[in-house]
Amino acid sequence: MTTPRISTDSSRNSRSSLRRRGFLGLAGAAGAGAVLLGTGAAPVAAAPARVPGDPFQLGVASGDPLPDAVVLWTRLAPEPLGPDGGMPRRPVPVRWEVALDERFRKVVRRGVEHARPEEAHTVHVDVRGLLPHHEYYYRFRAGNALSPVGRTRTAPAPGTAPTVEFAFASCANWEQGWFTAYRHMAEERPDVVFHLGDYLYEYAAGANGKVRTHAGDEMNTLDEYRRRHAQYKTDPDLRLLHATAPFVVTWDDHETDNNYAGPTPENGDPAQGNDTTARFAARRRAAYQAYWEHMPLRRLRKPVDTALPLYRRLEFGSTATFSVLDTRQYRTDQPYSDKWQVSGPEQWDPKATILGDEQHAWLERSLSRSRSTWNVVPQQIYFANWDALAGPDDGGYNDGWDGYRVSRDRVLGYVEERRIDNFVVLTGDVHTNWTNDLRRDFERPETRLLGTEFVTTSITSNGDGTGSHDPGRVYWDENPHLKYYSDRRGYVRCTVSRDRYTADYRVIDRVTRPDAPVRTDTSFVIEAGVAGVQAA
Repeated sequence: MTTPRISTDSSRNSRSSLRRRGFLGLAGAAGAGAVLLGTGAAPVAAAPARVPGDPFQLGVASGDPLPDAVVLWTRLAPEPLGPDGGMPRRPVPVRWEVALDERFRKVVRRGVEHARPEEAHTVHVDVRGLLPHHEYYYRFRAGNALSPVGRTRTAPAPGTAPTVEFAFASCANWEQGWFTAYRHMAEERPDVVFHLGDYLYEYAAGANGKVRTHAGDEMNTLDEYRRRHAQYKTDPDLRLLHATAPFVVTWDDHETDNNYAGPTPENGDPAQGNDTTARFAARRRAAYQAYWEHMPLRRLRKPVDTALPLYRRLEFGSTATFSVLDTRQYRTDQPYSDKWQVSGPEQWDPKATILGDEQHAWLERSLSRSRSTWNVVPQQIYFANWDALAGPDDGGYNDGWDGYRVSRDRVLGYVEERRIDNFVVLTGDVHTNWTNDLRRDFERPETRLLGTEFVTTSITSNGDGTGSHDPGRVYWDENPHLKYYSDRRGYVRCTVSRDRYTADYRVIDRVTRPDAPVRTDTSFVIEAGVAGVQAA
């Protein structure tokens, strides 16, 4: 995304600080390349294959938790930034174990998967038969090398209503800062992390910042996308978070190309010598393949050509249903050539879509079938109206839902007409914190309040930020649905129960230097059955 340009925290984390320190120390040492085997651990049987060096330098991860299952991930890469990760061009057997304890005295599942060169020697294990809402530990072995230990957690069982603690984040630009926010998230040990896109950036070395430097040119080929994914996973804070909690991921644009729209690249005018449809299709194919390879996604989501099915539904008992969207892959081109705050009839084109017909119908089914208290929609881009123009012109962020107003009206119309309660949208992309009321007509604050949008700032993108809580008078005047704004980096921590949804905006004052502390800037509460946020 390219955009123009309060209180002291008291942690509610009641989990054992001793166990947390022990696990984080263990995972942190592993992230540094140490071979870990807890005292008294039952050994993992050696795989009959030699692997050069330390193949687990990119760590381990888990994702997409179900009540009885979770995906486990790793990649063998003794030379993370080298060709093929430094691996031979042959399959390698990788053994895995899941246990109830960090020392693997109580192993409950084990097996063997093959890391294949055509998949960058990645492993995606879909472990089944687990207990709901339960903490597990896992590890891998390739040859004589043992991976770091990872912690994961399954989703609650249907019909149960436990409190769910999760975080959501977006926009981590390697060149613009340190991923300190990821470490703070790991220390809070969430049940799950939702990453809403821009997990990495495609730009060439030195094009986007000076804190750290990307390896190589702007990504276009499969090898280039693989190398960039590997570079990001060499970050110890990101590795630690992956080893601490399962991720639910969806992408935005920078995993492929800034502000692309379905088959249309950002720079798509062949007359100017820019990307053609065919050339961009090859680039998407490479980006999608590398993304699947490096994320804890199930094998059924492996891309076919230029299609990777990312929208999906996850139920966390009767507490929350999460309908995860993909607002990038199926959209039509942005109106007005994606110009900022240019409005008009193109924004209301009935043929324009941000979700595509199939995903839109799926979202309606997901919302209508939900039996959970909270109906949460994790997605990428600014959902509410964003009017930065004084006067009757309602402006708009045309790379967001403003550019696809018929699509947005269809979603909000469905929520209103079907009386979908406790509707919450989670958003990333815009590199600042916002909280918005959601109404079908944003220009009429007297109309029915339908839900809330929580927008997280970036992990690093746009650098340290100004610390301002004032986006400018025009924003307050033209956006009566706006409740909060902050220009700092960080993430949002959520605690969701049967009766209440609490969102804590966790901010970091500096990302251009490592190890900055985190604090809660403000908190909001939604009471179940009562639309709209209140100050906590």
